[in-house]
Amino acid sequence: MTPTQLRAFAAVVRLGSVKHAAADLQVSEAAVSLHIGQLRKEFGDKLFVRTSSGLAFTPGGLRLASRATEMLNLQDRTIIEVRQAGGGRRLLRVATEALFAEHAAPGLIELFADRANDLDVELSSHDPGRFEKLLLTRTVDAAIGPRPASLDASITSAHFLNYQVVAVAAPDHPMTRLQPGVNALREQRWLLGPSAAYDTGVIPDILRRINVPEGHQRIFQSHAAAVEEAKRGKGLALALSFAVAQALVHGDLRRVPIQAQGTWSILTLTAEQAPPTAAELARFVTTPRATQAMLRDSGVTVRHFKPSIHVTLWS
Repeated sequence: MTPTQLRAFAAVVRLGSVKHAAADLQVSEAAVSLHIGQLRKEFGDKLFVRTSSGLAFTPGGLRLASRATEMLNLQDRTIIEVRQAGGGRRLLRVATEALFAEHAAPGLIELFADRANDLDVELSSHDPGRFEKLLLTRTVDAAIGPRPASLDASITSAHFLNYQVVAVAAPDHPMTRLQPGVNALREQRWLLGPSAAYDTGVIPDILRRINVPEGHQRIFQSHAAAVEEAKRGKGLALALSFAVAQALVHGDLRRVPIQAQGTWSILTLTAEQAPPTAAELARFVTTPRATQAMLRDSGVTVRHFKPSIHVTLWS
């Protein structure tokens, strides 16, 4: 029994098919089937059979599914801890949604990482709908963004900040000079950042509320890039109110009468399972210093924006 075999089996259990498991692991279906076959031979158990309604697991298959996840998590955690111990450093892996990653995370993570000279913070951007999976598989230690509708019992969530998303446009845009109805807003060109592609969050909620057609949406690599296009009169943008406050004061942008409130929460595994650094961040993020750091408009410019596959390391 090898970790590769267990990882293949765990993916089949989680996703419900060999095909989906192969896609998730980025290997061929034949490779996944080979690993499953080797496990079946070693245990003398079919583990699961295909039925018209999906996969049906044997009692042994269910037991292995539980143990496989535990062993893989332990393996991943051990590798990380050994590397940290060998290098004399600690590592905190944080997943965030794109809006937070661009505008609030830089100030927060910089301030938090500066408190200890033996701490590295790895930040990555993800769809909030994946937060639960990332935490349960120990891919990350903490996740920051909108709280998903439901969470596993082993995950704890703490709200720490409210924010406002507003619609903005160039000063001479027609939508800034009247009280547009939903139909008029629906027909506009909407200039959006990466978070518009998510299912969870304030910006997707606004787009659903107005029922903006996909053909009227333009998604940019960053929210800052979308706002810059709005300044040029190319359409309407949705932005954090504190991120566009100066542009509104200086007259580079004007408000369009649509807004929504959002909340950011930090998610970690429960106290007995979460790494100490994750629990430390959960406490720190609620402090006044952390709030000031997040709200000081430390968003990045377009050329400094990192796409979701990029990982930034603070040390």
